[in-house]
Amino acid sequence: MNLILLGPPGAGKGTQARMIADDRNLVQLSTGDMLRAAVEEGNDVGRLVKETIERGDLVSDEIVIGLISERIDEPDCANGFILDGFPRTVAQAEALDGIVALKNKTLDAVIELKGDDEKLIERIVGRFTCSKCGEGYHEKFRRPEIDDVCDKCGGNKFTRRKDDNEETVRSRLEAYHVVTVPLVGYYGSNGRLISVDGMRDINSVKVQIKEALDSL
Repeated sequence: MNLILLGPPGAGKGTQARMIADDRNLVQLSTGDMLRAAVEEGNDVGRLVKETIERGDLVSDEIVIGLISERIDEPDCANGFILDGFPRTVAQAEALDGIVALKNKTLDAVIELKGDDEKLIERIVGRFTCSKCGEGYHEKFRRPEIDDVCDKCGGNKFTRRKDDNEETVRSRLEAYHVVTVPLVGYYGSNGRLISVDGMRDINSVKVQIKEALDSL
């Protein structure tokens, strides 16, 4: 089974992708991880990616599609994969369809996590993580049992992502609506789209996705 997970910032794509991958023995593919791996390898593509990022430019669709094409040929993807955070545009989706068709594979479903902008902003702006173990918390929804002490490892230092502020999040959401939301129509037109309420709690979202995929 090959899947794509769509959704606005803060909708829980990464969390749900990990659970789907574990439940169905799929490989979770993050373009961010692939780009970082290419940079670390230091090959021709990696050097080009590094130079592009250092200039502050976006990595081209051609490079990203090439990395995905190579990655899904690897043996661990034989049972299927789930793409988290790609495609972001209709042009990328069309290119991905072409690659998948050339490899005689199929995209079985595209899962859209729907969310309310104001609730997503609240969810993102309030989150923070333990610097030691990476455990995630939230000012309103999930504070440590003891303030300033991580429940998991006992660490007492916490960090926030620099871009987890209201102005940046609103900008990211606006970009999502303009650039990525057209994918809902693109995939919906050929019957591959599954839309679920991404604002429910994690387990409820997981159940919605499981039931939809089981019915395919």
